[in-house]
Amino acid sequence: MKRVRKFPTHIAVFLAPAVLIYTVFMIYPMLSSLWLSLLNRIPGGGTGFVGLQNYVTLLTSEHWAPRFWNAFRNNVVFFVIHMLVQNPVALALAVMLNSRIRAAAVYRTIIFTPAVLSVVLAGFAWRMVLNPVWGISYTILDFFGLGDLDRPWLGLEETALVTLSLISVWQNVGIPMVLFLAALVRIPDELLEAARVDGANAWQVFRHVQLPLIMPSLAIVAVLTFVGNFNAFDLIYATQGSLAGPNFSTDIMGTFFFRTFFGFQLQPGDPHMGAAVAGMMFLIILTGVLLYLFGWQRRMERIEY
Repeated sequence: MKRVRKFPTHIAVFLAPAVLIYTVFMIYPMLSSLWLSLLNRIPGGGTGFVGLQNYVTLLTSEHWAPRFWNAFRNNVVFFVIHMLVQNPVALALAVMLNSRIRAAAVYRTIIFTPAVLSVVLAGFAWRMVLNPVWGISYTILDFFGLGDLDRPWLGLEETALVTLSLISVWQNVGIPMVLFLAALVRIPDELLEAARVDGANAWQVFRHVQLPLIMPSLAIVAVLTFVGNFNAFDLIYATQGSLAGPNFSTDIMGTFFFRTFFGFQLQPGDPHMGAAVAGMMFLIILTGVLLYLFGWQRRMERIEY
């Protein structure tokens, strides 16, 4: 007679508090927001179920669509700059710190320090630095003979978004650097020594030994960068305000949601359309994460076979 395994009740007891807290503070608000996005004001008064009409309005209406697509486009630029600048720089710093240079712990602390600073403080500091009237950006550029290149970087539509993206890179580069460094430290020294004995130089050791072994960390950092950037809000709000100026040139999904849900200046907010914006943000992030999961799983299957 086959024995039936009893449900491990002690595991449920230990998991229950975490599951309860996660449900109250994460699952319930998310489901409430999705439900709110399916409601809207009806002609008879009050609110009623309108299905996906809010999403259709958001994507096609002359009033909402240009704002949404502008925020989405800016968010893509914001993400791409982080992927092409932040993560390669973080990887290069991790490789250098892993090479047992002197005072590596000091450099690691200095690089990681901006990540623990208040975003409001960092945004305010950079506004002071880049201020065209009393900022020190001109002084620094003039010292290197590049004073003519000085611009009001945060005040021009064509430069504000890139400038804010680079400020975000400066503040957050320490996080992927630590993750890459943790992955590099786990590589056995015997593999590196064997490659050097075979005549491999530093670049070849990195390209053929270290890089393949830290690929899982690279993929995780890419996903975290994607999720973090499409959830970004604080730096833009702290430096450019809810209007994400100049002329909405730095508007991303987070600031667009805030402005839509809570309103701005004398314009009242629209919770239903704001919830629709949040629903689109959730859909974008979910799509990106699922593409990563399925793509990474297929890659692992090819490696196994």
